[in-house]
Amino acid sequence: MPTSAALRATAVLAATAVLVSLAGCTDNGDKGKDGSGANNLAAQQLDWTNCPAPSAAEGGGTSPSPLPGGATWQCAFMDVPRDYAKPDGDTIELALIRAKARDTKNRIGSLVFNFGGPGGSGLKGLPSLAPNYERLRSRYDLVSFDPRGVGRSVGVQCQDDQELDEYYAEDSTPDDAAEEKTFIDSLAEYAAACEDNSGEDLPHVGTTNAARDLDLMRQALGDDKLHYFGISYGTELGGVYAHLFPKRVGRAVFDAVVDPTQPAEQSSLTQLKGFQLAFESFAKDCVERGEACALPGNTVKEIEDFAVDLLKRLDEKPVKGIGDRELTQAHATNGIAQALYSQEYWKYLEQGLDEADGGNGELLLTLSDAMNGRNPDGSYSNQGAANTAITCVDHKVRFDVAQTKAKLRDFREVSPLFGDAWGWGLLGCSAWPVDGQWDTPDVRAPGSAPIVVIGNTGDPATPYAGAKKMAEELGKGVGVELTYKGEGHGAYNSGDKCVQGAVDAYLLRGKVPADGTVCP
Repeated sequence: MPTSAALRATAVLAATAVLVSLAGCTDNGDKGKDGSGANNLAAQQLDWTNCPAPSAAEGGGTSPSPLPGGATWQCAFMDVPRDYAKPDGDTIELALIRAKARDTKNRIGSLVFNFGGPGGSGLKGLPSLAPNYERLRSRYDLVSFDPRGVGRSVGVQCQDDQELDEYYAEDSTPDDAAEEKTFIDSLAEYAAACEDNSGEDLPHVGTTNAARDLDLMRQALGDDKLHYFGISYGTELGGVYAHLFPKRVGRAVFDAVVDPTQPAEQSSLTQLKGFQLAFESFAKDCVERGEACALPGNTVKEIEDFAVDLLKRLDEKPVKGIGDRELTQAHATNGIAQALYSQEYWKYLEQGLDEADGGNGELLLTLSDAMNGRNPDGSYSNQGAANTAITCVDHKVRFDVAQTKAKLRDFREVSPLFGDAWGWGLLGCSAWPVDGQWDTPDVRAPGSAPIVVIGNTGDPATPYAGAKKMAEELGKGVGVELTYKGEGHGAYNSGDKCVQGAVDAYLLRGKVPADGTVCP
């Protein structure tokens, strides 16, 4: 997903990263330092054990709860090459989690999930969302993982907790030369910290290597084909996998689909339009509720103007947040964006805006903290660092200040509310110490099995048009498009029975939905 100044140098993460508990595994450290463990990795045996409590890098918390029927979550580590150009060199460990299929007699295989980000922890996402996939567990082992650079999988480390508190609170929409210098220096300091703490791994955390890891995972799990469920950035990862290994694609579903055809700037503008549309839908709902809505304004524009004015006031003078931390403009922008990921969060957005207007920024700051991976104890997960590292090693483009300032008008025209933040976000990789790989990822997959591609008409983070583009790029007979007319990020986890029925029929029985199916 494209970069946004709402997360400074990182992209907006999926709503599954907001208010859920994490599951983790105990790190055993790197293996194969002399190369001896790097041979025959596809045939390695995974040692599955009960999952302990997650680490701080994964967000902390308790071990995942037992599944229906009392089954427990299991965790393991898998060795992969640090550098695929040196397959017999050093290896690193990827952390995996699984829930075994209920019907072992009719088991299809493993269904591997990636919940997006990039930077989202699968060891966090799968247990928290598992009730949505209980039908799929009838015939699949549900499996997810922390991709390389994420969580327990040699997680990228940048600044410490205190430094990150300052980093995420700083002004990310500079108004004058002094603020511009502070902003640019801050990005450079962040990038330098990442290089100091994780420099050995930064060149190797990109999506292409993660796709290669998926194929090793497929083999280590004992599957002839990769059965895959990718959400948000997980669709880009799945598309790259399908391009590299088309004959090894099993039954696959892409939900909340990234447009693989758009370079960074256009992708960011498209995402900005999605968040603007989502805010307008939120404001429209508020207007239609009349006096029951706590926000001032009798039209969508009046409510938007209220939010824009609030951000301007916070830029000049932050308000009380949590403890000694204040709600800054950057945090408020984060909090608003986070609440637009799901229609269920609209009530918190309304309350948070109303309270911030009155001088209480606690709720919007809480939402911003969730976006940034800040844990209740003040520690941070590594989702922001991983997001930046993966995004910057994937994408070639590097904007300078002059280029960025020249493009601000376009961003502001798209969204008076978010335009400045998204526009300045173009600088997110400007100081990154590693070159990027592509302008756009190649997802062409001739010869692949059908891949069901789901677009949500109200999706803020991965706008609806991306699904059609992904289906077209995958190729004729491969991409099968399904439309969900809804709100929020993604479709399957919305609970819509039409979407879930179509996906379940494909994954469980191999019944491919008609291309162009519309739900509801």
